[in-house]
Amino acid sequence: MKEALQFYINGEWVDPVTPKTMDVIDPSTEEAIGRISLGSAADVDRAVAAAQAAFESFSRTSREERVELLGRIVAGYKARIGEMAETISAEMGAPAWLANAAQAPSGMGHFAGALGVLKDYDFVETRGTTNIVKEPVGVCGLITPWNWPINQIACKVAPALAAGCTMVLKPSEVAPLNAILLAEILHDAGVPPGVFNLINGEGPEVGAALSAHPGIDMMSFTGSTRAGRAVARAAADSIKRVAQELGGKSPNIVLEDADLDRAVKAGTRQCFLNSGQSCNAPTRMLVPAAAHARALEVARAAAEATVVGAPGQVGVNIGPVVSKVQYDKIQALIAKGVEEGAELVTGGTDRPEGMDSGYYVRPTVFGGVSNDMTIAQEEIFGPVLAILPYETEEEAIRIANDTPYGLSSYVQSGDLDHARSVASRIRAGNVHINGAPADFGAPFGGYKQSGNGREWGDFGFEEFLEVKAVMGALPKAS
Repeated sequence: MKEALQFYINGEWVDPVTPKTMDVIDPSTEEAIGRISLGSAADVDRAVAAAQAAFESFSRTSREERVELLGRIVAGYKARIGEMAETISAEMGAPAWLANAAQAPSGMGHFAGALGVLKDYDFVETRGTTNIVKEPVGVCGLITPWNWPINQIACKVAPALAAGCTMVLKPSEVAPLNAILLAEILHDAGVPPGVFNLINGEGPEVGAALSAHPGIDMMSFTGSTRAGRAVARAAADSIKRVAQELGGKSPNIVLEDADLDRAVKAGTRQCFLNSGQSCNAPTRMLVPAAAHARALEVARAAAEATVVGAPGQVGVNIGPVVSKVQYDKIQALIAKGVEEGAELVTGGTDRPEGMDSGYYVRPTVFGGVSNDMTIAQEEIFGPVLAILPYETEEEAIRIANDTPYGLSSYVQSGDLDHARSVASRIRAGNVHINGAPADFGAPFGGYKQSGNGREWGDFGFEEFLEVKAVMGALPKAS
């Protein structure tokens, strides 16, 4: 069992002000695999003070110095990427193949991406006699979730470092060990003391203290919409910048001219990826009413072919969900779908057959769903797909937009122009046409209650910059 009872503050591993511990649970066995300390407002004060002291010098480092630093981080990450994958798999249940193919590499991808942006970014723009200058925003508070843990940490830490900011990170206490590994990588790469600080803890204590702290200039938060509201409220008194990537209930519109079987099979698999624990998962599949029965057959076959098992087991498609809290929530929402009259096509409550322990959920498909049902409106965050029939394309677009969320969306069509036309009418920050994958260089973020601000690429980099106008910086033209 890994003991990780210290916090990383001002370049050193230090004990918490007040000892309080929490076990890290392997969701595949329900057994403890580690132990961390839970911080307090006093620990936040220490970390913020270290970040404030470091900002004066780090914010004035040159582009070249930060390019070299990020290069060392990328090299150090690459050397430990296997260890990162193993850690993520153990603490949040991702199958080994997913941890190695996507979870761990995503972190390195964000550091490499921030390095690329930094090399070419224009920090000064001239307009007449005025210089428009981009400068680091200051000390950043970063709060990240457990579902894609190092991905969400890296897409904040990497651009913040590249921009010249200092920071305090509170990772999810449910999956914290990958963040500790990253702190070791950053330390070994020579990140100056106080630039990066790490405190483990729970949202109501450490998260709230960070959000409200007058020494924090910006909060970047990824998590539930409910928690995002709490962060924004706590940050309001000090008028700090708040960037948020929150929940989603993404529509997947299968148009009449799409290859139905292919689209439904692919959409079902994508919904279940990472055990359905992705904020941008295509959880609402909209299909033509005339093809609804066929769509249910295809989705049933795809779901029943999805192999659920231990993360290290060969041939597994999905592992457990992350915790008992999450497991119980999913089971309650599945039961709610049945209660409200949706057709349970396959799956349902309780664990898959033969699994008496571990937080495993049966891949579940509902048909005949109407958009006012709970399972069509609430983010389930499990391997649960809702299939909604529509009569006309106009109705499909209306249903797609009839949600408080607007993070991601999906359109399937045999005609690219048709797909683009529909995509232009969806109120979401991302649209994936015909299975197009995520693009780390494109902006990631949402409309409505899915948050504000953007991550990834140059859009994410600019979230960590302030804009200054220096008038009279250049002589007037003669």
